Amino acid sequence: MTQVPNTNIHININFTLIRRIIYGLVILVGIFTSFYTVSADSQAVVLRFGKPINTTGPGLHFKLPFGIDRTHVVEVTRQLQQEFGFGTLGATNPWQASSSGEQELEKSMVTGDLNAALVEWVVQYRIEDPQQYLFAVRQPDATLRDLTESVMREIVGDRTVDEVITVGRQEIESIASEKLQAATAEYAMGLRIVQVQLKDVNPPRRVQSSFNEVNQAQQERESAINRANGEYNKEVPRARGEADRMISTADGYAAKRVNEAEGDVASFEALLIEYTAAPEITRRRLYLETMSEILPKLGKTIIIDEATKGVLPLLNLNDK
Repeated sequence: MTQVPNTNIHININFTLIRRIIYGLVILVGIFTSFYTVSADSQAVVLRFGKPINTTGPGLHFKLPFGIDRTHVVEVTRQLQQEFGFGTLGATNPWQASSSGEQELEKSMVTGDLNAALVEWVVQYRIEDPQQYLFAVRQPDATLRDLTESVMREIVGDRTVDEVITVGRQEIESIASEKLQAATAEYAMGLRIVQVQLKDVNPPRRVQSSFNEVNQAQQERESAINRANGEYNKEVPRARGEADRMISTADGYAAKRVNEAEGDVASFEALLIEYTAAPEITRRRLYLETMSEILPKLGKTIIIDEATKGVLPLLNLNDK
C-alpha cells in the first residue's frame, strides 16, 4: 500500500512564509519612505495627497510613508542667472539662455529717440519662497524671462540711445531691478531679484563705425573740456595768489610809509619845541649833524680858511 504525502502542511507553511515576507517588505518600505533628508542649501516642500502642507529646512525629517506625503526639494541659496541677447556655454540652468535665433531678437530694441540698439543684459535671482515657486505660477523661470524682456524694452524705450549706451546704464539697471522685483511679487512667483546688469550695448552693426566716430569725437570733446578745466583750476588760484601777494605788499608799503610819516611828524614836532626854546643852538646842532652825515660821503676834502689871501699854499697832490 502506497503512502500519500501530506501536502496541506507544506501549503500552509508556504503561505505563512509568503505573508511574513510581504509584511517584512511592507515594514521596510514604510521605514524607508518615512524619512527624507534636505541638504544645507535647500528647502523641501511637503505635499500630503498632493496639497502643500509644510516647508522644511536642512536636516533629517519624518513624513507619512507609502506616498501619503511627498517632498519637492528646491535649492534656495543657489544664485540663478538668465542671459538675454547671448548665452554662456555649459550653463546648468535650462532657462539661463534662449536659442541662438531668439538671442538676436531679444537684444534688438528701439530707444525713445527712435534709434536702434543692441542690448545684452543679465538677471541674477534666487528662489525665496519654494511653495510659490513650485505651485503659484506655471513655469516661473519662463515667466521671469518674459517679464524681464518686457521691463527692459519699456525702460529702453523711454530713453535716448546715448543714455542707453553711455551715461544712463546704471540708472537703467536700478530701475529694471525695482520693476522686476515688483512684478515677481505681484504674481507671487517666489523669486527675489538680486541684480540686473547691462552687458554689451551697441548700435546696429551697419552703423557701428559711424557711431564709434561720433563717440570718439564726444570723448575728445570731453577730454578737451577736462584739460581746459584743469588749466583754469591751475591758473586761477595762481593769479589769485599773486593778487593777494601784491595786495599784501601794497598794504605793507602803505603801513611803512604811514609809520615813517608819523615818525617824521613826531621828530619835527620835537625839533620844533627845541628850536623854539633855543634857536641858535638848535641851528648849529642841525648844521653839525648834517655835515657829519655829508662829509664822510665826499671822500678827500680840503678846507681852506676864508681869511687866506694870495697864492694858495703848495699842496701835495700825490697824497691820496
